[in-house]
Amino acid sequence: WVQLVESGGGSVQAGGSLRLSCAVSGYTAGSHNTRGCMAWSRSRGDGREPVARMDRDQSATYGDNVKGRFTISQDNAKDNEHLNVYLQMDNLKPEDTAVYYCAEMICDTWAPLNWGQGTQVTVSS
Repeated sequence: WVQLVESGGGSVQAGGSLRLSCAVSGYTAGSHNTRGCMAWSRSRGDGREPVARMDRDQSATYGDNVKGRFTISQDNAKDNEHLNVYLQMDNLKPEDTAVYYCAEMICDTWAPLNWGQGTQVTVSS
């Protein structure tokens, strides 16, 4: 099964930057249509909010609250089982304070297949 392990969270002042990483293992080595796509979501205590995802065509989709400030990227899996997903967060704001989750989603949707354990990001004013 897919395992997702986040790292890189921490505390930063408003206007600063952080880069989150997600180590993915057990990524399905099946056909392109059965493999999920990687994404980031966050929780500020009232459910999970879409942040960014890599779509099937390798384009990126962002939540309205982070457009222009966050960038998702990933290393292509060489063995079809492992890859790394990143979230570069710039110009952070106090309202970005949340637990950030790496996730495998049904491609081109925000419907989750698997979640990581989450990593805390705290932005102070």
